[in-house]
Amino acid sequence: MEFQIAEVVELVGGVLVSGRQDLVLKGVRTLNEAEEGDLSFFSNPKYRSQFDATRAGAVLVTPDIKSGPDGVALIQVVNPSHALSALAEKVESRTRAFSPGVRKGAHVSEYAMVSPEAAVHAGAVVEDGASIGRGSDIRSGAVISRNVVIGDDCTIYQNVSVREGCILGDRVILQPGAVIGSDGFGYEFVDGRHHKVPQLGIVVLESDVEVGANACIDRARFGRTVVGEGTKIDNLVQVGHNVEIGKNCILVALSGVAGSSKLGEKVTLAAQVGINGHIEIGDEVQLGGKSGAMQSILEAGVYMGTPAKPFKEEVRQWRNLNNLEEMRRALKVLREEVDHLKEGDE
Repeated sequence: MEFQIAEVVELVGGVLVSGRQDLVLKGVRTLNEAEEGDLSFFSNPKYRSQFDATRAGAVLVTPDIKSGPDGVALIQVVNPSHALSALAEKVESRTRAFSPGVRKGAHVSEYAMVSPEAAVHAGAVVEDGASIGRGSDIRSGAVISRNVVIGDDCTIYQNVSVREGCILGDRVILQPGAVIGSDGFGYEFVDGRHHKVPQLGIVVLESDVEVGANACIDRARFGRTVVGEGTKIDNLVQVGHNVEIGKNCILVALSGVAGSSKLGEKVTLAAQVGINGHIEIGDEVQLGGKSGAMQSILEAGVYMGTPAKPFKEEVRQWRNLNNLEEMRRALKVLREEVDHLKEGDE
């Protein structure tokens, strides 16, 4: 990365309120690590002291910030963190070494349909009937199984497996080791042993979905497991068979959604959340870390605990638990006073 401040201002749609337009920026760092020539951002008042002491060449700030450390260029934007992310995306698009074509060492079936504008790297496998859209990038070690459909501008990183018949929309990102369409965990206990239930369905990832490293999304027993448009799934998340996840949800690391459950739109599962099977989570429900949803939760809001309860109720219960020792001591004193009064009556 190497930009003049004036170019950064143009790229992020900001307003330069102080500093030199011709200063060259060569890197991005946090406020306390940045030096002259680095770009940083400031939006959380918690880091005001770091902002006041920063040596960055330029800082993206909110419109209410009118001045800063001497010599630091201030660029006002509505959302500094988002502006920095958008800038990084533009930088990546400039520097990304994308060259379409099937590389030597790639294993592509003659019955697969790969756009001439897609890239398939050495060691990747594309099986019979698979379709790869334009601008999509299939990295080394990825396996695209029979009859898979991958849309335009997708990135399939190293050692990803996309199993038979699964469908990916446009701009889907699968981080290394993700498995899409593994068999659902289904068994029937008959005659004293577990019999595997065939999983005949598929997985559909709609456009702009991202799946983290080593996350697993199981195929449906029948029909489809669906992840809605714009949903982001973190590393090491497990999504069971026949689950339906709505648009623009967030599933954070180590969360698990059991089979046949349904999540609405803009649902947030913090780290290590568990969702029971065959229940429904409504739109804009947020579940705090390590919570467990045992029954359906339909009303939007913040929930915590196991079983998950509204946030205020859970906090009240925790406060009561923390006061148990004090309550026990008070009860002991009260009992002693009652016993003393009884002795006096006798």
